[in-house]
Formats: sequence, C-alpha cells, structure tokens
Amino acid sequence: MDSSVESSPSKRERSVMLSLLALARPKQWIKNALVFAAPLSAGVILQPTVLVWTLITFASFCLAASAVYMTNDVLDVEKDRNHPKKRYRPVASGKVKAKSAIVSAAFCAILSLILPTLFVRVEVSLVILAYLCLQAAYVWKLKEEPVIDVAVIAGGFLLRAVAGGVAANVEISNAFFVVIGFGTFFMAVGKRYSEIMTIDQDSTATRATLNKYTPGYLRILLAISATVSLVGYILWAFEIQAASDTYVPFATLSIIPVTLVLMRYAKDAESADAEAPEDAIFADRWLFALGLAWLALFAAQVLQR
Repeated sequence: MDSSVESSPSKRERSVMLSLLALARPKQWIKNALVFAAPLSAGVILQPTVLVWTLITFASFCLAASAVYMTNDVLDVEKDRNHPKKRYRPVASGKVKAKSAIVSAAFCAILSLILPTLFVRVEVSLVILAYLCLQAAYVWKLKEEPVIDVAVIAGGFLLRAVAGGVAANVEISNAFFVVIGFGTFFMAVGKRYSEIMTIDQDSTATRATLNKYTPGYLRILLAISATVSLVGYILWAFEIQAASDTYVPFATLSIIPVTLVLMRYAKDAESADAEAPEDAIFADRWLFALGLAWLALFAAQVLQR
C-alpha cells in the first residue's frame, strides 16, 4: 500500500512535466534552426567556437519561442477550447494551470536572455529581447491585423537569422535579409491560406484575423512574396558564387530546387495542406526531397571555400 501511495504523486509529477513539455511545443523548435543560416552561408559554422556560440543561440531561441507559446496559450485559452484541435492543448484541456504556464513562460524568457549574455555576447540577448517584444505586440494586438500579423511572423524568423549572424560575428548581406524576410512571409501566408480553406467561416473566431482575409487576396500575397523571395535568392546565390573560386557553380545550381520548393509549397497551400508548415515539409516527400537537394548543393558550395 505504501508503494502505491508513493507512486501516485510520482505519476502526477511526470504527467505535469510532460504537459509542460507539450506546452513548450518542442516540435516547433525546428524553426529556430534559422540561426545556423548566416554562419553556414559564411562558411564558418564548423569552427568550434562559432559552432558552440550558434548552438547556445539556438537553445536560447527555443526557450524564447516556448515562452511566447506558453503565454499565447494562456491568453487564448477560451478560443482554443472552441477549436477542434487546439482544445487538446495543455492549458485549454486543463492539464496545466494558467498560473503554472505563466511562471514557466517567465522562466524560459529570462533564461533565454541570460544564456547568450553569459556565454556568447550581449548583442544576441538584445536580438532575442527584440523578438520577445515583437511577439508580445503580436499576442496583444497585432495578430488581429491582416498582413501585419503575417509580417510579424516573418519578422520573428528574420530575427532568428540575425541572431545567428550576430552570434558568429559575420556580416549579413542585403540579399540574405530579402530571402529570409520574404521567404518566411511566403510560408506564413501559405499557412493562412490553408487555415481559411479548412476552417468554416462560422468558426473563424478561433483566429479573428481570418475573417479579414479572402482566398483571392491571399493568393496575391503568395505570388508577391514568392517572386520577391526568389529574386532575392537568385541575387544571393550569384553573390556567393562570385565570392568563391569554385569550378562547379553549386550556389547557382541551388536556384533550381529553391524555385521548385516555392512552387511545391504554393501547391500545398492551395490544397490546404500547409496549415502547419513544419508538418507540411515532412508530409510532402517531394518538398522534403527538394529541401535536401538544396541543402546538399548549398553545403557543397560552402565546403569548397
């Protein structure tokens, strides 16, 4: 009897810990891999010090992003309870109390600022602080404003890439900003397009801004952002190619899979399969294969330096 009594609290503690981990959304941490983009393109990612700094920056952004997710789940708890999928989230389902979620969010946010200050450089912490402020504005008001909501999402990704450049102390080109900024804007618009195609108009209260979009307008945004991001990537690839003495133009060749990735993702958005971009990448085997092809070509370019 004693052992069963002792095991009961232990099971509850494990359940709470698992719920808190789910609240942090570790599946979304893959987005923070953008911190590796700048040091990778600069060819310094394999330098031991740079690699350690970038990994710490990656971990810090994971903490910061989790803090935002936790806070958002507390603020949107009533809306989430009316959503067919989001109602199973830890706070909406009652597995995690709102107070515990807020305390966890504060802990993650503070730790995300302390780690880079102690082990990388304070400028990285300033970038993460800017990210947290931007996300706070998004959660508070900006997520209800059409176009602005998508721009803020893209801005969050851009700050991830900037943090990687700051951590590695490498210069970031203008073309890099265009590619990351409009590329992530394109993905965010694709997410909105899939959402508006899959959620009934009577249910759009779960994300109020969807009422302010139309499929036709989102298609226009998809076309604009895809075009700008592709042109930016072409300029970036030519810039990288011109700065190297390689015989095989891997950077230039990488334009092909990037173009096909944009086309394929637009197709997934049109089919309402891009509501969760991180899932769409793995669910669409051709999109995933094209991404690997791009990574292989880009890595080959970098390694030839």
